Amino acid sequence: MTLRFVLDPELTPDLRERIVALWVDVSNAGGAVGFVPPVTAADVRTIADPTFAAIAEGPDRLLLGYAGDRLVAALVFADNRFALKAHWCVLKRVMVHPDTQGNGYGLALMREAERIGREMGLSALHVTLRDGLGLDRFYRRLGYREIGRLPGALRVAPGDDRDEVLMWLDLTPEHA
Repeated sequence: MTLRFVLDPELTPDLRERIVALWVDVSNAGGAVGFVPPVTAADVRTIADPTFAAIAEGPDRLLLGYAGDRLVAALVFADNRFALKAHWCVLKRVMVHPDTQGNGYGLALMREAERIGREMGLSALHVTLRDGLGLDRFYRRLGYREIGRLPGALRVAPGDDRDEVLMWLDLTPEHA
């Protein structure tokens, strides 16, 4: 099944709850979207609520992916809030529901983000990831390159510090 994408949906209370539920499921399956399992909806709302505010009030944008009527993927185009960085943005909270892994939804989500980034006139997309999960291989296959890492920046448990890996996708025509 292919994904149907919605950019900038109306953030109704029901949709907010569906996004939080997706976020909880992804986090509890070990996804690197800001938490370490186990998490509850209340835990996720500590980050989700300010994220929703930045989307509803701007300047951030939300991209959702649906398989039929089911929300299975999401990401946020996070504005840098700095004029000298207005030509690129950070993709945050990139998530695909764990029970849909292996269906190509992550690839489809990221390709749609790339398409939208180009349509928005951006020069690049930036994503950070937690080392140790193999995510760098996924992003490399999409054309992202590692541009740096912050050693031990993410403490996922006592004695388990992980690098935060910085990945970059150039969207300029010469790199298309």
